[in-house]
Amino acid sequence: MRRKSFEDVPCSVAQFLEVAGEWWTMLVIRDAFLGVTRFDDFQTRLGISRNVLTQRLEHLVGHGVFERVAYQENPPRYDYRLTDKGRAMWTVVNAMRQWGDDWAAPDGPPVVATHKACGHQVNAVTVCDHCGERLGPHTMTVSAGPGDPEGTILPPHLR
Repeated sequence: MRRKSFEDVPCSVAQFLEVAGEWWTMLVIRDAFLGVTRFDDFQTRLGISRNVLTQRLEHLVGHGVFERVAYQENPPRYDYRLTDKGRAMWTVVNAMRQWGDDWAAPDGPPVVATHKACGHQVNAVTVCDHCGERLGPHTMTVSAGPGDPEGTILPPHLR
């Protein structure tokens, strides 16, 4: 059964979910960040059925997250490489990794990310790009933006 489309919902979270909210999609993207590019490698690593992987990759190519690059002509075979749009999902993948490390990894992180420049373990931290202060739900306010001209996305108490 196909889930409801968020294509016409004027909400950035809904638009992200339209592209990456299907089961398996973020694991495919995670593996791309780990350097996986070939269909068979995605399939083997994830244990995903070939038809589901084909659907996910076609969807991600169609939304400009991956590009297909031929590496063999007969039979035709392709690498699936992250585009700039796909690489922009790094912050989401890193935040998901951090949440999993903090709340669902009782034996410690299954993967440790290390900053190449300083050699220290990386933690996902969101900061204000103006002042550098750490951000959280209680340090921000929200208001309707230009993408919601009717002001209907926010709940009534925030309008």
